[in-house]
Amino acid sequence: MNKVVVVGSLHYDIVVESSHRPVKGETVLGKKWFAKFGGKGGNQAVGCAKADCDVFMVSCVGKDNFAPFLLEHLKQHQINTDFVQQTDKFGSGMSVAIMDSEGDYGAVVVSGANLAIESAVLEQDSLWQDTKMLILQNEVSDEINLNAAQQANQRHIPVCINAAPAKKLSPELIKLIDILIVNAVEAEAMCGIAVTDLTSALKAAQRLQQDFPQVVVTAGGDGVAFANQQEQGVMPAIKVKLISTLGAGDCFVGHLCASLIKGETLKSAVSYANQKAAEHVSMLAR
Repeated sequence: MNKVVVVGSLHYDIVVESSHRPVKGETVLGKKWFAKFGGKGGNQAVGCAKADCDVFMVSCVGKDNFAPFLLEHLKQHQINTDFVQQTDKFGSGMSVAIMDSEGDYGAVVVSGANLAIESAVLEQDSLWQDTKMLILQNEVSDEINLNAAQQANQRHIPVCINAAPAKKLSPELIKLIDILIVNAVEAEAMCGIAVTDLTSALKAAQRLQQDFPQVVVTAGGDGVAFANQQEQGVMPAIKVKLISTLGAGDCFVGHLCASLIKGETLKSAVSYANQKAAEHVSMLAR
C-alpha cells in the first residue's frame, strides 16, 4: 500500500483569462473565467492519487457553497476525506488568479478555513496507519505543520515539505524535514542564492542540502536541480507547447513524492515528476 498523508490547503480557485495581467491602477478586459479546484495541499494530493497512491487529506473547509465542490473533487480522485474538517467560523479557502496570454499567472489567495485545522485530528492513529510519507506546504498554520511533522516523526514516517509560499521555517520543523522542495524564489529566500539558471539552481540545492537530507529546486522553464548524499545534478525542462503554468509545481510535487515512496532514487523521481509537470503545463486541467 502506497499511502500518503497530505496536510494542507484546499482552495476554490477562480481563474480569469486575459491578454495580460494588470499593473497598479489598470483595468483590463478579461476573455473568460472558470472555477477550478485548487490549494497546494489539494493539488498535491491529486497528483499523488494520479500516480496510484492511497491518499488521505487533512484540511478544513467552511460550511458554504464552495465546500461541496472541493470535497467532491477529492472523492472523484478516490482521496480519503475523513480527516477534512468543516467550520462555520470561516469561509472555505479561495483564490482569484489572472492568467495572461502566455500562460503565466498571478493570484490572490484567501486562506479562510485552511487556518482553522484543529491539531486533534493529527493525533488519531488511524490517520497514520501504513503511511509511507507526509506532505506539507506553507498554506496552513505553522503550528499544524509542526504538529503533523512531529506525529510523523514519532512513527518514523518521512516528511516532505514544499516550502511555498516562501516563509521562514522554524528550527524545530527544519529538524523534522526529510525532503525539501522549493522553486527559485523560495530557494533564494531560504539560502540567499539567486536562482537564474540550472547552474545557480544546483548551487542553491547544494547549499540547502546542508540543512535538509534531500533537496529539489525547481527553476521554471529552465528545469530542476536536486541533491542528496548519494546524487546531485540538474535536469532541463522538457520542451512543450505551454498552455498554462497553473498548478504545475503541485503536480511536480505530488508525482515526485509518489515515485520516492515506491522506492525510486531521487534522480529517477525527479525525471518522472519533470515529465508529468511538462504534460500538465501543455494542457489546461479544469
